[in-house]
Amino acid sequence: MTATDTISSDHGDILRGTSCLVLGGGGFIGTHLCRGLTHRGARVHGFGRAPAYRDVLRGIRWTTAEFSDRAALARAIDGSDIIFHVLGGTTPESSNKDPVADLQGCTTAALEMLEICRISNVRKIVFVSSGGTVYGIAKTVPIPETASTEPICAYGISKLAVEKYLHLYRHLHGLDYMVLRIANPFGAYQAPDRRQGVIAAIVHRILQNEPVEIWGDGRVVRDFIYIEDVVSALIEVVGYCGPYRVFNVGSGVGRSILDVVAEIAMVLDKPRLVPIHKPGRVTDVPINILDISLIERETGWKPKTEWRRALAITASWLQSMSKSAL
Repeated sequence: MTATDTISSDHGDILRGTSCLVLGGGGFIGTHLCRGLTHRGARVHGFGRAPAYRDVLRGIRWTTAEFSDRAALARAIDGSDIIFHVLGGTTPESSNKDPVADLQGCTTAALEMLEICRISNVRKIVFVSSGGTVYGIAKTVPIPETASTEPICAYGISKLAVEKYLHLYRHLHGLDYMVLRIANPFGAYQAPDRRQGVIAAIVHRILQNEPVEIWGDGRVVRDFIYIEDVVSALIEVVGYCGPYRVFNVGSGVGRSILDVVAEIAMVLDKPRLVPIHKPGRVTDVPINILDISLIERETGWKPKTEWRRALAITASWLQSMSKSAL
């Protein structure tokens, strides 16, 4: 698999001819999702800010607009069967600096979207939530979907609020939905300078011969999942009709940041790399590993990309971007 590969279409053609709107289609997850849906035969419409990598989305219908632009959003939603809401907005760290802006940009705008979807008779909404933030400091690891949700950042609170509004609109209006609480995705097309996406940031700094900086002692543990496995999960749940509405999506494996740095150094042949430690962040929970047994049992989905191979693919893409920038 290379950075330009898309997921296979070996489990039916439920999406063929279906009109799919991807909110945030120009971002990291959205770019891969748009391409994956197109590969499956869907009619794809991307919505959001101008794509960072427009050439890889060639041929996809596009609306450049802010999520808060209700008129543009209504026009984009009109006629859509499936809505994929993958807009990120803020980051966990930045959200705590201005929680009001995070609330308005994420939750309020999403609520307005739901109202438009209700009026437009949208068939289903698939929402990308945050498996890394909605649970807060976990009492049980790996973390099941039934765990308590006590976010320690406004970002996680906003994601959780959107989940609750989705539940409300299903209860009141029959609007179907699925929520995927995704761990820490990585892969090609992830910007290394957004203060979110530690693997891309580390690889980029090594390639630029810059010191690798990590927050705290590096012993915080995270669940990393390759982006193509995320996309396959997003597509898989479109046809899901079972009793559950929330699934964790991760690798189910925990890795410390120190271990991740060491693995990347090996992939890039920099075995003597020593990271620089910076003060820890209050938004970082000590450990986050998702229990993915529910989605595996209910849909048959499971992550398929081997960890070291996924790192190599990601590093190769970032290397090609570094060379093209010269």
